[in-house]
Amino acid sequence: MTFDAVYYEPDSLEYPLGRQLKEQFSGLPWIPVESHNSIKEMQEKPNSEFGHMKRNLIIGTRKTHKYVENHKVSDYLVPFTSSGCTAMCLYCYLVCNYNKCAYLRLFVNREQMMDRLLKRSLKEPGRTYEIGSNSDLVLENTITDNLLYTIPRFAREGNGALTFPTKFKMVDPLLSLDHQGKVIFRMSVNPQPVISRIELGTSSLKERIRAVNRMCEAGYPCGLLIAPVILTDGWKEQYRGLLEELEEGLSVKMKKSMFLEIILMTYSYVHRAINEEAFPMAPDLYDKELMTGRGRGRYCYRPEVRAEAEVFLREEIRRILGSTPILYIS
Repeated sequence: MTFDAVYYEPDSLEYPLGRQLKEQFSGLPWIPVESHNSIKEMQEKPNSEFGHMKRNLIIGTRKTHKYVENHKVSDYLVPFTSSGCTAMCLYCYLVCNYNKCAYLRLFVNREQMMDRLLKRSLKEPGRTYEIGSNSDLVLENTITDNLLYTIPRFAREGNGALTFPTKFKMVDPLLSLDHQGKVIFRMSVNPQPVISRIELGTSSLKERIRAVNRMCEAGYPCGLLIAPVILTDGWKEQYRGLLEELEEGLSVKMKKSMFLEIILMTYSYVHRAINEEAFPMAPDLYDKELMTGRGRGRYCYRPEVRAEAEVFLREEIRRILGSTPILYIS
């Protein structure tokens, strides 16, 4: 993975991972900042620079460690080792939180975060912790090896389970880890036309299917997120095609053991503003006929549209994938 520059909090170099990253990217300009959360130079750039901003790496320490109750696959969303991403999915929910500053930020105080997580897991046995809600940890792992640190340590010392989703294929380093069945791996999937036009910079559908098959074969509990479901022209044909490709490409073991999560797209005014300037040739995901306001400048599909999509997806999943459990549709 290539970057143009590294913006860093000076005290991040007091941590082993910070020093490792300093050596790893020694050939790049290193620019000190007071806070990874507020880089004035970035905030003042125009929306059209969004793609170029993603070519900068930000390094700091995570100061907030609040666990948020979730009650889906996990019991808690856990702030962990990174935030943001180098990919440029046109709907990325992190843009709602960080605007155009949704670039990759790495937090080097992983031992502190892991100690806290292990302590919580022993205090509340049997819980599942989502550690990948703010970033893609498979992508991050190609830089930091944080999953190689996190998974075996939680397997040895933790109680309950960890989980994280990904849109990337780079699972080779994870296959031989001692996970003891305590890590739930979830692959996000979409029709290939959606991946090609909207999930920019991510792995192809075929690569994702191969990766989740391999993780399942390595003994990880695995699921699929069909997310986000985007109701563009011809969406029924596209998602029917996706389900048929999953039925054909997933291994027997994966199809027997997997679960599904389905999330319909939420979009926003911020997305529209950035995408219009940064990706002028990309499709406009806002559809005033299908969408309604959801507060704070966000849009979601109208209730009757969502209901139709849910009925269609449930029926097609049952027809094509049989009794695969659907944990939720949201």
